[in-house]
Amino acid sequence: MNSVPLRRFHYHGTAHAMSLQFHRPVDHLIEVQAATSLPTTGGHGNARVDNFRFKDLVSFKAGYSHVSGSEQKDGDKVFHTTLVTSVVEGLNLLDVVTADRIVARLSASYEFGEEEARILLLGSRFENLRILGCPVNVEFHHELFLKLDTFETIRKEFATNADLKKIAQDPFQSGHKQKPPEAHGVLLCSLVKEIQTNCPGVTRKGHHGLEIPKFGRIYLGEVLAEHSKRTVTMLRLELGSPVSAQGTVVQLSGNGHTWP
Repeated sequence: MNSVPLRRFHYHGTAHAMSLQFHRPVDHLIEVQAATSLPTTGGHGNARVDNFRFKDLVSFKAGYSHVSGSEQKDGDKVFHTTLVTSVVEGLNLLDVVTADRIVARLSASYEFGEEEARILLLGSRFENLRILGCPVNVEFHHELFLKLDTFETIRKEFATNADLKKIAQDPFQSGHKQKPPEAHGVLLCSLVKEIQTNCPGVTRKGHHGLEIPKFGRIYLGEVLAEHSKRTVTMLRLELGSPVSAQGTVVQLSGNGHTWP
């Protein structure tokens, strides 16, 4: 006689502080810094790297990440909660992009019987982000993302919400519009509501990107949304002449799902 498998929640949470691949002036892969991952059974983990430096190309004072997942009970209700954070302090990238602190934060809660976890990205932020010494003010659309706590909500709002369409329909303003996401599809968008800077020569590239002359492009607060999962990349780099590189600074993803 076959027994019915016990339905369990499988946690998911990963985070890292930095990962970069330089091609010019040197060909060098920087290993993933301060990376940690949450076991499917839940638990707690963290990683930290202090005083990182690669030549005079990139450095940070501290990079750390944290993951935790646990079961909580409220009367007859059972919740599975996940928290994932990633932080870099004292970032200096080629003396062009600097920041006192970059924080990504994801919290999620799943109640048995629901179709998917409810995921919030509150707390993600830039502190004293500067480009070429000029301040960059990045305002996140936290009010909107408070409503977009499930992928099903994102799918519904994509059809009618002007703010979400502005962020997600054509995030790179390339003329190639994203189609309405399917039930188990994926949508690329951004936490960014507005970017303000008076730095000479720096221009917007799409909704959440900036182009810096003779340096390249950076993308801020990028979100990849899927059913029961979000991936947040606070700083994505596409650098060109005279230094060529690509990579991420402060990235995380979570949550999980049940089986069977």
